Amino acid sequence: MKPQLRPLLAELSAYLQEKAGAQREAAQRSGKPVFDFGIGDPREPTPAFIREALKAAIPEVSQYPSVAGLPVLRKAAAGYLKRRFGLAVDPDREIMPCQGAKEALFHLPLTAVSRERPICFFPDPAYPVYERAILFAGGEPRRMPLVEERTFLPDLDAVSADDWQRTALFFDNYPHNPTGAGAPREHHEKLAALAKEHGFLLVCDEPYVDLYVHEPPHSALQVARENVLIVHSLSKRSGMTGYRSGFMAGEPDLIAQLREARANFGVAPQTMVQQAAVAAWSDEAHVEERRRVFADKRALILAHLRKLGLAVGGEGAFYLWVHVPAGETSDSYAARLGSRGILAVPGPNFGPSGAGFIRLAMVPTIEDCKKAISVWPT
Repeated sequence: MKPQLRPLLAELSAYLQEKAGAQREAAQRSGKPVFDFGIGDPREPTPAFIREALKAAIPEVSQYPSVAGLPVLRKAAAGYLKRRFGLAVDPDREIMPCQGAKEALFHLPLTAVSRERPICFFPDPAYPVYERAILFAGGEPRRMPLVEERTFLPDLDAVSADDWQRTALFFDNYPHNPTGAGAPREHHEKLAALAKEHGFLLVCDEPYVDLYVHEPPHSALQVARENVLIVHSLSKRSGMTGYRSGFMAGEPDLIAQLREARANFGVAPQTMVQQAAVAAWSDEAHVEERRRVFADKRALILAHLRKLGLAVGGEGAFYLWVHVPAGETSDSYAARLGSRGILAVPGPNFGPSGAGFIRLAMVPTIEDCKKAISVWPT
């Protein structure tokens, strides 16, 4: 008899990255040029000084890393928060390294969900890890629809006080993936006040705060500290998607509890990756260059989409959230683009509220963006 894994695995559709990877491989087999605006995995090289820091840190003797991370990494993360947001954070008591944002987000419901507090809210549309993390933790997932009429902000007033009292955590993500929408400080003020009043954990996933076009987005930790946890990543900021490196920041008591919980998971980053992360968090020049590159690609594609008469949302530099043409569905338009070698993600892949949209990630080089425009269907 074969072992039976959780029935949940059979109920879940293929993960977003797996779907996109299969689509890319099929397109490449055609032999035609492929312009992959699908998965947000930047093509720009990881800066050389980061790669050198990794190589220099490879130890002669490999030992288990501490779940708390290297003191020098916590100090570098705290330094980044001070420079970028003016936040004074204790590196020893308020910072926790993680293996990228996805890993941290997936494990958080395991530490928060209880019989008394099973509810976990997550945005719709959204990065798939939120809902799946809640399901694997045995929580009760609740969608918060993000619609254009509300500038892609959740309707917090639609939640009853009874449900707030049964809430374990609320996943928040601004600048938002996939819509690229930003959030005003008032949004986080209201959400943090609800978290404090009702005693749930507000998890603010902030991997795109450094990839902006106009004004730099704020961090939720600037608005409130109590019951708030922020999650940051080097994947897009520093071109380190394969390194799997990030950190969480929050109140000392919260971080202490997470440190104890995470010791059970065995997910401390490798020491050489931590040293590469020290270099990345300590430098802003490479981030300014990456921000400019993504903004240039965005401006190029955005101008073309507007020529075609397509409405586009999103403030961030990395994603464009595109209304499909009249008479098309998300899937049909994505398929029509795919026939020209232009890969995009249909909006419903991020949740039901994504119907009528596609997402474009500013991943191809600027030259490939120009080539994609030349074959774009009208």
